[in-house]
Amino acid sequence: MRLHEGMIGNVYRVKSVMADEKLTRRLEALGVNEGTDVTIINKKGSGTLAIKVRGTRLALGRQIAAGIEIEAGEDKHGRE
Repeated sequence: MRLHEGMIGNVYRVKSVMADEKLTRRLEALGVNEGTDVTIINKKGSGTLAIKVRGTRLALGRQIAAGIEIEAGEDKHGRE
């Protein structure tokens, strides 16, 4: 599943980031890398979405979010 397909409020784990090298490095610098948990905070009709990763909120465009593959992550109680 791609990040832009996730549901608001759910926690997901990043499986992979598929983007050009420069963008991948930038996302990694912001904490979005393989194995990191992200929470979808908000989604807009234009495809823009806000996520929370390692205590920081980030806004991503649909094209960038489409390059981030995710899987179900742990909820607040440590369950998958």
